[in-house]
Amino acid sequence: MRSISCSAKGEPSLVSPSGAVLAAVAFLFIVGVSTVVGQTSDADVVTVQSRQEKSQLVAYGQVAPVVIVPVSAAEAGVVTGLQVRPGTHVRAGQSLAHMSGPAIDSLVVQGEADVRSAQSQLDAARKSLDIAWQQLPSHLTTRQAVQQAESAEAQARSGLVNAQSRLKTVRQLMTVSSPADGIVLQLNSADGALVSAGQPVLTIQPANGLWLVANYYGADLAAIRAGMIGQFQPADGGVPVKVRVVSIPGTLTAGGGESIALEALNSKHFWISGEAGMIALDLPPRQMVAVPTRALILNQGRWWVMIHSATGDRAQEVVPGPTQGWDTFIVSGLASGTKVMVNNAYLLFHASVAEQFQIPD
Repeated sequence: MRSISCSAKGEPSLVSPSGAVLAAVAFLFIVGVSTVVGQTSDADVVTVQSRQEKSQLVAYGQVAPVVIVPVSAAEAGVVTGLQVRPGTHVRAGQSLAHMSGPAIDSLVVQGEADVRSAQSQLDAARKSLDIAWQQLPSHLTTRQAVQQAESAEAQARSGLVNAQSRLKTVRQLMTVSSPADGIVLQLNSADGALVSAGQPVLTIQPANGLWLVANYYGADLAAIRAGMIGQFQPADGGVPVKVRVVSIPGTLTAGGGESIALEALNSKHFWISGEAGMIALDLPPRQMVAVPTRALILNQGRWWVMIHSATGDRAQEVVPGPTQGWDTFIVSGLASGTKVMVNNAYLLFHASVAEQFQIPD
């Protein structure tokens, strides 16, 4: 279907509906742009100013152990007397389980025999020394012989101490003890299980061995430094906790980010392993120019603003930064005191479209 219109000579001509609509849109666009360009008022222009910008780096964080300690069997044997369970709080030196079996029993028997032998040698050395002292006044022995007896007695005494120390060590091997205060995370062996030397029996998380771990990426990661202060907001809605960056390990995660570790500024704060929430790190304040966000124009992946001056309006490319309320801070491309178009900035930027547009025949 076609509609009839008149040409410049007054003769009727055929115009398609799409052509009519396109012509109407072009006419309205040209009129709109002409109106904007010709009627710029002070209300359409804002003089941008530099002000202090405070921003934060936000990421998801979770409380995790700094290190976990596996408690292993020193010798091969059978685990007995394992009474602790995951979640049990233990003290340093506390007995957690016992080891038994032929290997350990043989070490104990050998250690006890070594102690008895060393004790016999010491008793004999002491007896010889006593005889030497008794014979010295009668000149039945020499002072050199007495000194040799004293040396033998000292050597025998040292041998007994060493034998007793070895036996004590062997007996300690029969007991699996906690190396530090902490909490049992998991049991690696059951009561009655046979384990080899060095095999973990259970795993302990040391007390006060928790910190907050978060992953940051890209430019955010480059801005993080040890000592930065921030805030941790628990996901359960608990009280926010002031935190500080204590470590940046420098290893990438599977997602391409990097883990950072934080601690609570309040040393008495009690972390809970697995607790999660959002971390906001405070960046140092910067002086940046702020413009109303509606003044920004996105065209072909680049940002622009329209600068208003006595010589006319022109487009200026900018690099936007963080936002604050209805304003956006500009990283580069705009100086303080510049007049920027706010209202109808998009129409002004694309005014050249009207100049290039032609109505089809």
